[in-house]
Amino acid sequence: MTNIHVIGLDGAEKIISSKDGATLMEALRDNGFDEVLALCSGCCSCATCHVYIEAGPSTLLQCMSDDENDLLDSSDHRQPNSRLSCQVSLTDDLDSIRVRLAPAD
Repeated sequence: MTNIHVIGLDGAEKIISSKDGATLMEALRDNGFDEVLALCSGCCSCATCHVYIEAGPSTLLQCMSDDENDLLDSSDHRQPNSRLSCQVSLTDDLDSIRVRLAPAD
């Protein structure tokens, strides 16, 4: 199980857990974060699951695909620590990461 510290749009922090192999988007959706629309259901084609990685391994920000990078470029809220949560697979090395939900575009 991977523990994830999630900061919602309201600033409140909640710790959730998810099985390894799930995506961060699935973990957020399954734990009641309705702000994560995930309209494409994880196909990396909509950017409605945008999050900011507040704390975690540096490699998490370096392993972005060109498609993900292009989608994030279309966001008014992109930051250097932006990722699409559908593209982050949860593994043991991501235990205790901290993410902040990004505002919708």
